[in-house]
Amino acid sequence: MRPVKIGIIGLGEVAQVIHLPILDSMPERFEIHALCDVSAQLRDAMGHRYKVDRLFADHRDLSRLPELDAVFILNANEYHAECTIEAARQGKHVLLEKPMCVNLEEADAIIEAGNAHQVRIMVAYMRRYAPAFVKAVEEVRRMPEIRYARVRDIIGPNAFFISQSSRVLRPDDIASEFQKERADRARRLLARAIGDVPADIAAAYRLLGGLSSHDLSAMREILGGMPERVLAAGQWNGGRWITALLDYGSYCTTFETGIDQNGRFDAHIEVYGESSSVRIEYDTPYIRHLPTTLNLASTLGEQYEERTVRPTYTDPYTRELEVFHEVVTTGSMPKTTPEDARNDLVLSGWIAEKMIAALR
Repeated sequence: MRPVKIGIIGLGEVAQVIHLPILDSMPERFEIHALCDVSAQLRDAMGHRYKVDRLFADHRDLSRLPELDAVFILNANEYHAECTIEAARQGKHVLLEKPMCVNLEEADAIIEAGNAHQVRIMVAYMRRYAPAFVKAVEEVRRMPEIRYARVRDIIGPNAFFISQSSRVLRPDDIASEFQKERADRARRLLARAIGDVPADIAAAYRLLGGLSSHDLSAMREILGGMPERVLAAGQWNGGRWITALLDYGSYCTTFETGIDQNGRFDAHIEVYGESSSVRIEYDTPYIRHLPTTLNLASTLGEQYEERTVRPTYTDPYTRELEVFHEVVTTGSMPKTTPEDARNDLVLSGWIAEKMIAALR
């Protein structure tokens, strides 16, 4: 097994807490070869910590390195499309953190670039690679029918979990001009996605594309595809809380998400059949080895049974990177392709349309 040479664009929270430590723990699979960030503080600190001397401020310079096999794109999502397309043009495979991008125009450009340059682009929906989730999908497939499903993700601030379990360097050398450019870019990209909308609708759409993209993506896989339509959707508290009712033809699914200041992580998908149910539960990913669990309940005759399954304590991020190594070294196709992730943008747009309609 040869190590894949990796370049990393974006050295913020998720890179420091998750990707860099896991890559460093898998030297037989990966070599961290180059790092890129707009912050010189982060470049220097992470380069020193991981003994990497190829440091760049411009993502294009990193992607042009001929020795790289793949690029991890972990920076702000407003730049995901630009960075992914450039990496693809340079013949590099890509692991792209969620959300893939902000709007469908960007998604189509990413798909086109991957196909044109014959590289693999894998969207980092790590929850779908958790062994408990893979088994949950198998259990749902065995159900004779689905009567109802519920998707829920209500969490406290990430800082609550991170401050107690990790050390994150937060730079103070980001130029104000860059911060303004990023905000302006976000407004332009959002307008192309859902038009000129009130601030709370815009915030709700960004939440759908951020935290909720994990839930929508996993929901699509476990339920076997997209809903037929969104029956209703609403948001409140400045777009920080969302509820939607999704029509799957023979049954409905409720989707609910919210962010508050309570230090817990309540994320699960539960699928109800006529005489059984399947529930997949996630804990915060920022404490890596908290287990993802599968809870099964069924009735046969007079017997009711509950069972909890924990296939492994290997975290979903590690499993995701094992899959990415296979993708790069064997040419296999990941299940979380840009074409697949595009559906989450479509669905987020449908939900936003219902929110906008509710204002009229």
